[in-house]
Amino acid sequence: MELFNLEKHFAFYGAYHSNPINILIHILFVWPILFTSLMLLYFTPPLFLNESIGQRFLILNYGFLFTVIYSLFYVVFDKKAGSLAALMCFVCWVGSSYVSNSLGASSAIKIALVGQLVCWTGQFIGHGVFEKRAPALFDNLVQAFLMAPFFVLLEVLQSVFGYEPYPGFHARVKANVDSEIKNWQEKKQKKIA
Repeated sequence: MELFNLEKHFAFYGAYHSNPINILIHILFVWPILFTSLMLLYFTPPLFLNESIGQRFLILNYGFLFTVIYSLFYVVFDKKAGSLAALMCFVCWVGSSYVSNSLGASSAIKIALVGQLVCWTGQFIGHGVFEKRAPALFDNLVQAFLMAPFFVLLEVLQSVFGYEPYPGFHARVKANVDSEIKNWQEKKQKKIA
């Protein structure tokens, strides 16, 4: 199924993230965006009517639901890296729940919004100044939001450990990325001419 074609999704992502500084910016800011989003979602109502909020800080709400969806999606893509990404998602959910509960709604929301502003600004600077290309979210919103944390993790695993979901993955993705970038540059030149 095309929806679960990791190679295709990663090539799409890679075509928008080929500049090393932009990649570093994304490595630094994508997971904090997820964390601060979960801080904001902490204040959504519980999914189950009889769940009492009380003193507990882990609430089965929309933050939990998104964590489960992201985690399952990542594991389906790749068992090893996806399991690590799922673990990281749950750590973010628990951590953001704890921080939000400890700070209270007013402070937590303010801190989360500042975090979102800083991280998104950094990403737009990465695209505008270094990549010189609009972010992927303008062409595929779901792919950009759902897949970005997983792709950043795959970038780090590949760079640091040489990890590949399967042999030849990165060579095929690189060829597709190069082709996508070439097509984008040709379209850009036609618009200029």
